[in-house]
This record gives sequence, structure tokens and C-alpha cells, in this order.
Amino acid sequence: MQLRYWPHRLKFHYPFTISKGTKTHQPTLLVSLSLAKWTGYGEAPAITYYNISVEQMIADLEQKRASVEKFAFTDPERYWHYLHHLFPKNPFLVCALDMAGWDLYGKMKNLPLRSLLKAPEGDGPLTDYTIGIDTTEKMVEKMQATTWPIYKIKVGTPDDMVKLETIRSHTDARLRVDANAGWSLDTALALLPALQKLGVELVEQPLAKDDWEGMRKLYELSPIPLFADESCVEEGDVQRCAHFFHGINIKLTKCSGITVARRMIAKAKELNLQIMLGSMNESTVGTAALAHLLPFADFSDSSRIGYSSKPLSLPFVVLLNIVTWPGKINKHL
Repeated sequence: MQLRYWPHRLKFHYPFTISKGTKTHQPTLLVSLSLAKWTGYGEAPAITYYNISVEQMIADLEQKRASVEKFAFTDPERYWHYLHHLFPKNPFLVCALDMAGWDLYGKMKNLPLRSLLKAPEGDGPLTDYTIGIDTTEKMVEKMQATTWPIYKIKVGTPDDMVKLETIRSHTDARLRVDANAGWSLDTALALLPALQKLGVELVEQPLAKDDWEGMRKLYELSPIPLFADESCVEEGDVQRCAHFFHGINIKLTKCSGITVARRMIAKAKELNLQIMLGSMNESTVGTAALAHLLPFADFSDSSRIGYSSKPLSLPFVVLLNIVTWPGKINKHL
């Protein structure tokens, strides 16, 4: 196989703020794997709070380039196991290459990814649109600039309720809340009943990722479903989350790719956990790959949040819950 890669910085229309900090750009690494006449694409964004940088991914790729390219590729699952051992400390890079492997395999078989994964019929759930932390006025402005049936509101400030009440007064859309581990137990217990009155349908990662005792109490008392994000990163986290959360947010990048995500989906269903499929600010490449898994999900958080640039734009469009691939040749991503 032939490996290629392209680092990019994706610019946001607005500075994007969550409880962990603010950024104006999303660094990301796009990769491709070519074999004969076929080429598959993958992506891994760099996320600071996971201690993953584009520079580190490139350094790891260059160090192991020969090993990446010499693999006798026959199917993506075998390739993931090979990559997992090749890059044991870089799951984001494994994800990008795994994604490219699945895309390559689909093109070799002339089948879309959703068919390879035996996804259920249908398009899957509507995706939400994320509104980052800002002033109350700015958050309302961002919401009104993008008419959408579901909004996910980032929280983790002293005036969360004022912002949420104001947002609710301006829209009848469905609302979800994501604290990104930014609340204490006392704050969460105080806010959840009020959020229920506002019609908030779920809360994502209310407490610190390792505050299991706090989550036990919150899980027992919460009137709103609670979803794990930072607490559910790897395949082995799914089992534990079943006793502390009502659902999990599976993201291709953090779990190391499509191969692991499908196993996490199966385990979550076995444990009666609800499934959200989420993004980590990927471009059209990562978003398109995730779209093929949406029929497995109960909730979708897969919208690309307000980018002003489109690197390696592929023939892929998300219109609410309608996923389309124009043409018959390049419909695999």
C-alpha cells in the first residue's frame, strides 16, 4: 500500500468554547491508503485534553511508515489489530488509518461502508447542532444563525441556567446539554430538575470522568438520562458505564476507529445502554465515515460545527437526517 497524509487547520466561524477551554481552529490529520486503483481516506483531529497533536501523529507515521505500507491488506479488521500493536499509544492515529482501511475495502468490494457493517435500514437519528459556551446573547445569535431541529448546548459556567432559559425562550427545538465534565455533584443535582422543566432530553458527561462515586449518586437521582463521553473512551469502558450512565457517546477518534466502534455498539446494546454517535470536530472525511454507522444509534452528534473551510471535500452531504452520496462511483465516504 501507499500511505499519504495532509495536516490541516480547520477554521471555525466562531471561537468554540467548552468547559475545558476555547479554540478558533481545529488541527487535523487526513490520511490516505492506496492499493492498485483504489484509495481510502481517513482522519484524526488533534484534541489537546487527550494529549494528541498532529505533530506527534506525523512523527509516529514517519517512524513506522514502512510497516504501515508493507501490510498485506485483505480486510480492515485484521489491519486494525496490526495497527493497534504498531501504535499502542496513539489511538487517534489508529483511527485515521482504520477509517482509511475500511474506505479502501469498501471501494475494493464496490460496497458502501454501511453495507459492510450490515447496518440496519434507514438513515439513523437526526443529528444535533452544537452551540459552544459564550455570552448569552452570542449563544442565541449562533442558534438563530443555524435553524436546526436539535441543539446541543455546551455548559459549565456559573450562569448556565440563565443561558439555557434564554435559549429555550427563543426556540421550540429539542435541547441537549453537554457539561464536558464541568459540573460538581452538587451543581448537577441542583440543575437537573430545572433542566427537566426546560425539556432538556439528556445531559452528557456532567461530572469528572473518574468521579464514579458522584456518578453513582447522580445516576440514582437524575430525572434526565445521563450519557458518558470522557468516561467512555475505550472498548473496556462500556461495561463499567452501564452502572453509572443511561447511555454512552461513541466517537471514532477516541476509541481508535470503526473496528472498535462496532464492538462498542454491540456491547452497549447487550447492556441496554442507549447509543450516541459523536464527532470530535472532524472535517467531511471523518463525518462521512461516522454517518455510515448512524443507523445503529439512538442519538447523533455528528454535525460539523461551523467551519469556514472544507479540506478534501468529498461527495457527501448531511441534510438533517438525510445522508446522500451523489453518483455511483465515490459513494463509500
